[in-house]
Amino acid sequence: MRKLLKRQGGFTLIELMIVVAIIGILAAIAIPNFLRFQLRSKTSEARTNLAGIRTAEESYFAEYGQYVAQATGTPAGGGGNTKTTWASGTGFDTMGWSPEGSVFYLYAATINGASTAYTAEAASDLDGDGTFSDFAYVHPVPGATAGVAAAGVGDGTCAATGVWDAGAGASTLLNAVGGCEAQDGQSQF
Repeated sequence: MRKLLKRQGGFTLIELMIVVAIIGILAAIAIPNFLRFQLRSKTSEARTNLAGIRTAEESYFAEYGQYVAQATGTPAGGGGNTKTTWASGTGFDTMGWSPEGSVFYLYAATINGASTAYTAEAASDLDGDGTFSDFAYVHPVPGATAGVAAAGVGDGTCAATGVWDAGAGASTLLNAVGGCEAQDGQSQF
């Protein structure tokens, strides 16, 4: 009697190539979305730290009757797609604030001449494309509708967009932490 040849278990080369192609297509879709999600999640650092700066400024004002300025971007050399170690010996130390660990963003605070109003700003080029993601907090003089001129860290977007001037119709940042432009931290990536 003749033995019938039975097919051994396994996959054909065509089946394996189809599976590899499907995995490649899924990866081509998923990886860029994942990278964008990571960049957007890094912007939470700016919002959290600006809220911390606001609290420190208000505490300092309650005790000493004035706000503290830190006009230069801190930490020096920061504001990129890698974390930078926080430097001590700045105006932020005077107000009693520093972040935990290293940071992606540059931070600055500016006060008005009477030290009764301030802005806090954060800027970073998270994806290394030359476009900064800028966030700010504006605390105007009590009863006023305009903020203080921004320090202009990063690409100076916060200082140039008119968010500091309620008369320009663009002041949505008074007493709130937010992006200087509509796409900051969202569709920018």
